[in-house]
Amino acid sequence: MKKIGAIIQARTGSTRLHNKVLKDVAGKSMLWHVVNRIKKSKLVDTIIIATTDLEEDKVLLKLAEKWNIDSYAGSENDVLDRYFQASIKYKLKVITRITADCPLIDPHIIDRIVEHFLSGDFDYVSNTLKPTYPDGLDTEVFSFEALKRAWKEAKHTSEREHVTPYIWKHPEKFKLGRVKYDKDLSYMRWSVDEEKDLEFVKVVYKQLYKEGKEGKFFYMEDVLDFLKKHPEMMNINKMITRNEGYLKSLKEDKLMNKNRADDKR
Repeated sequence: MKKIGAIIQARTGSTRLHNKVLKDVAGKSMLWHVVNRIKKSKLVDTIIIATTDLEEDKVLLKLAEKWNIDSYAGSENDVLDRYFQASIKYKLKVITRITADCPLIDPHIIDRIVEHFLSGDFDYVSNTLKPTYPDGLDTEVFSFEALKRAWKEAKHTSEREHVTPYIWKHPEKFKLGRVKYDKDLSYMRWSVDEEKDLEFVKVVYKQLYKEGKEGKFFYMEDVLDFLKKHPEMMNINKMITRNEGYLKSLKEDKLMNKNRADDKR
């Protein structure tokens, strides 16, 4: 059996919403909810919090220990290296990439993407290539060998900070697979980068996370049902751009390339 690990990249030093992974949502930290939701996956063997080696992020290592899950501390900016080293440490064959700003991540979707990956000779499968799922349900699954090749060959800032761009930008090197929803819901924003995003998530949890010792578990379909009844809630954060962090890295790539060209003149 292949060892399948979900690696959650997390840090406290986010620029747009500082300390966002520890923000309170329904009485628990946002990171706790991400971990708890991934635990519902039937195919993920282990969960790893991959954070930075900065002093301020040691709190995340302590939380991982408290929650009895694995952890790794590595490079702040070279997140690709962080994933690679964590995968080596825990001997992963298949990696599921989840970000800590997705407190509505759905274990059913995780399993669907893992299943698709395992069903064929894929290097990489996700629901983010031409996305149809709401932003915040992003799940990427790739082999350790694909990760290793990307780690060796990726050079650009955007390829190191965001882990997988080198893989999905090179279909001639990697066999890619895509999982899509039956309708395009990519305009919906369920991830947390700014205060308005957090406000939206808190509204969802207030309505759907009510019962039981640790709250009632809910899935994507439950959120969609709620938003169908209350479409005005989507106005809370609809003005925020999807993948803003990656777009920023692309600008840094262009600036770096320009500086290199200037140096050669």
